[in-house]
Order: sequence, then C-alpha cells, then structure tokens
Amino acid sequence: MYKHRALLLLVLTAFFSISFADDENELRHIKTVLWPQAYRTQDVELLDRLLHDSFEVINDAGERSSKQDELDYIRNNTWNPGNFKYRIDRLEIFFNAFAIVSGTGMADAYTYTSSNALIKENGQWRAVSSHVSGVKSKDDGNETAQ
Repeated sequence: MYKHRALLLLVLTAFFSISFADDENELRHIKTVLWPQAYRTQDVELLDRLLHDSFEVINDAGERSSKQDELDYIRNNTWNPGNFKYRIDRLEIFFNAFAIVSGTGMADAYTYTSSNALIKENGQWRAVSSHVSGVKSKDDGNETAQ
C-alpha cells in the first residue's frame, strides 16, 4: 500500500511540474512575444484573445482604460518602439489559475515597469489587469507619457 501511495505521489508531482512548466512557458510567450506583437501589428483579434473581458489597465498617469479602450487604441494607433524587449523580473503562478507577471519594457527611446495579473479560464491565460509606471525617456532620464 505504501509503495502505491508513493508512486501516486510521484506521478502527481511529475504531472503538476510539467503543467507548471507549460504554464510558465505560455505566460512568458504571452508577455514577451504575443502582447507586444498585438500592439506592433495592430492585431485587434490577438489582443482580444489575450485580454479578459474585465481587463483594466492603469497607465503611468494613473488613468484607467478598459479592454474595449485598448482594442480601440490599437485599431486606430500604430506602435513602433523600434527595438523592443520585455524582461520578466517576476513570474508566479498561484493555484494553477492565477499569475503575476512583472518586469521592464525596454524600447529604443524609453523604458517602463509594468505588472500584470492573469487568470486561467478554460485552459487559456488571459490578462485581467495591467499597471504601468516609471516611464522614462532614454534621452534625458525624465518620465514621459507614452
């Protein structure tokens, strides 16, 4: 009986480790590849899939925008940051259904810090919240609104 329980525990541990690694890789891909791609290419459908219906962003000026506001923004505005990279400084998954991803966005002309909350529903990770702060121009180091 003890051997069966130990084997079951080992199998469950391996399953959740694989699942956790898959989720972590998916979250990294969303934040570093898909999210910037949606803005750069004005891909409203992609951004719609990434953002939960209750999504809200708070920008560096403290202004709130809804999912619909973000979809309208990328539909009507181009984003060309030149070279862009998002460095993830924190990625934590809780209860296999909630994640925090935060880090630094680095474009040719500016940098910023952001934090994001995502939930997993029906097997898909979607952002429910984003907060941007510390936007700084690389030219003079002063904060600038982007």
